Amino acid sequence: MKFAIIKERKNPPDRRVVFSPETLAEARKRFPDAEFVVESSNIRVFPDEAYAKLGFEVTDDVSDADVMIGVKEVPIEHLIPNKKYFFFSHTIKKQPYNRKLLLAMLEKNIQMYDHETIVKKSGARLIGFGRYAGLVGAYNGFRALGLRDGLFNLPKVETLTDLNAVKAALDKITLPNIKILLTGTGKVAYGAKEILDHLGVKEISDALYLTSQFTEPVYVMADVMEYAKRIDGKVGDKWEFYKDPTGYESNFMPYAKETDYFIAGHFYGNNAPYLFTRKDAKHPDFKINLVADISCDIDGPVASTIRPSTIAEPFYGYDPKTEKEVAFDAKGAITVMAVDNLPCELPKDASEGFGETFVDHVIPAFFNDDERGILKRARITTEDGKLTERFKYLQDYVDGKK
Repeated sequence: MKFAIIKERKNPPDRRVVFSPETLAEARKRFPDAEFVVESSNIRVFPDEAYAKLGFEVTDDVSDADVMIGVKEVPIEHLIPNKKYFFFSHTIKKQPYNRKLLLAMLEKNIQMYDHETIVKKSGARLIGFGRYAGLVGAYNGFRALGLRDGLFNLPKVETLTDLNAVKAALDKITLPNIKILLTGTGKVAYGAKEILDHLGVKEISDALYLTSQFTEPVYVMADVMEYAKRIDGKVGDKWEFYKDPTGYESNFMPYAKETDYFIAGHFYGNNAPYLFTRKDAKHPDFKINLVADISCDIDGPVASTIRPSTIAEPFYGYDPKTEKEVAFDAKGAITVMAVDNLPCELPKDASEGFGETFVDHVIPAFFNDDERGILKRARITTEDGKLTERFKYLQDYVDGKK
């Protein structure tokens, strides 16, 4: 079977790749029946020469490959019919802007495997860039704090060579006595936690966070059952919530009254309650003045996230009174960092980490008859232009009814 590492063609350019040259060489060693070819790219974080040096064919034409592996959405005009594709399609939440992409894949009889749908039986993600989104997102929030309040001047992550350089930059700053809320317990949240722990910020319990003041910076890592509660007052259950969150409401305001800097590292599911609304942000006791929204659901569970920001211009302000965008350092504004492609700022580390998990979990499935059901669960579309059973819920989206 022939695998192609395809060129990223989406704008703005993304320098990440699923396999670093070294990880691809490891894949070749572990799977001698696999053939790997690399599509030439002038934007990839690893140059063509690095792959060629390890003996990989680098070419402008990979149309003879069976499986196409990329990171971001492939432009419709570059989709090759009757192939297997791996990339982030951003279609499984019925995103309106990518409906045509899903239609095109169905029309071209493409078997689509979304990186987001590569999961265990339990539904837990197996691979992703989540850790790196968390790392960069938390760092960017501190960068915004330093710039806004004139405390310190952290360099942009994209100007730094790797994660070690990011942590070295953080070693030079001193934080004020702020209280930091981190939501989530997945890879994104733990990436952000890595930054907090590196800075030596003290982790405390929910009870202490909500009732006490401190003379040093502190943080709490809140799971969904801390910031959401059952409407009927009964004890909530996390797994019940994940299955059907409609019986729950937000319990976020006690945190909002105590928090200076909020890092949104949670996953937001359909029909889940918003964490805080525009009305909540107007409350006189609402204390949050800085948000690093790594989850970046627009006009959704985090009311201050009214648009995505960019790597070039990562910060903006949200005025709770007018519900409008203002300068990131405007008086009374909530400073927002809502870059939606954070791992792009750390392309080398992110690519290396992603590739290692892809080799461990995905490539073996092609050679062991998919014994763990990885490919079966991940596949969205079939070779005859239909949705798989698992993704039949997208049919109204395909039909243009939703």
